[in-house]
Amino acid sequence: MTTIMEIGNLGVGFRPQIAINSIRKWRCKQFLGQKMQNKKRFLLVCSVASKVCSFSEEENGLIEALIGIQGRGRAASPQQLQEVEHAVKVLEGSEGVSEPTSSSLIEGRWQLMFTTRPGSASPIQRTFVGVDSFSVFQEVFLRTNDQRVSNIVKFSEAIGELKVEALATIKDGKRILFQFDRAAFSFKFLPFKVPYPVPFRLLGDEAKGWLDTTYLSPSGNLRISRGNKGTTFVLQRETEPRQKLLSSISTGTRVEKAIEEFISLNQNVANPELELLEGEWQMIWSSQVETDSWLENAGNGLMGNQIVKPDGQLKFLVGILFGIRFSMTGKYEKSGSNTYDVIMDDGAILAGMYGIPVEMESKFTIEILYTDDKIRISRGYNKILFVHVRVDGSKKKS
Repeated sequence: MTTIMEIGNLGVGFRPQIAINSIRKWRCKQFLGQKMQNKKRFLLVCSVASKVCSFSEEENGLIEALIGIQGRGRAASPQQLQEVEHAVKVLEGSEGVSEPTSSSLIEGRWQLMFTTRPGSASPIQRTFVGVDSFSVFQEVFLRTNDQRVSNIVKFSEAIGELKVEALATIKDGKRILFQFDRAAFSFKFLPFKVPYPVPFRLLGDEAKGWLDTTYLSPSGNLRISRGNKGTTFVLQRETEPRQKLLSSISTGTRVEKAIEEFISLNQNVANPELELLEGEWQMIWSSQVETDSWLENAGNGLMGNQIVKPDGQLKFLVGILFGIRFSMTGKYEKSGSNTYDVIMDDGAILAGMYGIPVEMESKFTIEILYTDDKIRISRGYNKILFVHVRVDGSKKKS
C-alpha cells in the first residue's frame, strides 16, 4: 500500500470550474529580454490590477536550470541535478512570501515542472511523473469549507485523467497536513468515473502526509515544496516561452505552430548573428515525415546527439544497443549570418575502443532560427526543422 500512496505526493492540480472565477486570473505575456552575462532574463507582464511584475534573478536561475531537463527530473544528468539543487537552495534562502499557507497566492492550479526521486519513490510515481507526454498538476484550495489538496495526472485531452484528492489542514505558515480520501479515473470515452482501487480508510497513517512550501514567489507564479517522503517539487503557475515550446513537443500538440509562435515572439530581440554554439546537443524533435534507412538518418543528423566543437569539427553520435554506437564526423563552416555549410564524411560503428568504418558522405546547410545556451531551433538536412536541447550543461563554453 505504501507504494500506491506515493502518487499522492506528486505535484499535480486541476482547478474545478466552480473555483476558477474565485481565483485571480493571471493573463501573462512573456518576452525574451536582453542577454546579460550569458544569462537570459525574462520580463513577465501581468494584467492583474495593471501590476507589472518580473521573475527575480534568483527565480530566473531556477527556470534556466530546468530548461532541457526531460521527465521532470527523471532523465536529468548529475550536473543538471546539481544546478537545480543549487538554484532551489538559493530561492529557499531568499525573501519569498513569509507565510505561504496564509496567502491567497498559493490557491489554485500549479503545474509540476520538476521533482526529485528519493529512494522511497514508488513505481507508480516514477511512471506517471517521468512521462513527458502526461501533464502533471497540483491544486490547492485552503479558503473553502472543504479544504483540499489534489494531485492530477492528465494523460491527454482525448483519454482523460487520474485525480487523487486529500482533505487538507493548515498546520502553520508553511505546512499543510493532508489525508487522502478519494481518487478516480475520468476517461473521456466513459460517461462515469472509474474509482481508483485504494481503500484509503483502511490505510490509517499511510494515507496521511504533509507538504511544506519552502518558497512562494511574491508574484504567485513559482513555488517550491518539500513532502514528507523527502521529495522536492518545483511548480509553476505560468510557464515561460521555452517551457511552453518544450511542453508542446512532449505532448505532440501543434509543435510546428508552437515553434512558429516562439520564433515570432523572439524576432524583436533576436541576434542577427546566430552562432552554432559548441557543446553536446540532443535532438528532441524533427519535422521529418519520410523515413530513410536507419543508417542514412543517423548519418544526416536526424537522430541522436550532435557534438559541436569550436574548431569547426562536428560529430553525430547515435546509441544503438549494448554500448554500440554509430559515429559520423565532419566539418562545418560559417556561410552567412545564421547559416553553416556542413560536410560529414567519416562514419563508423563503434564498440568500445574498436570501430568499423562506414563509407558515407553528406553535404547540407544548417540554418539557425533560434539559439541560446539551452535550446536550438534550426533547419538542416533536406530543410528539415529540428529542435535540440543542450545536455552538457547550461554555460556556454569558451
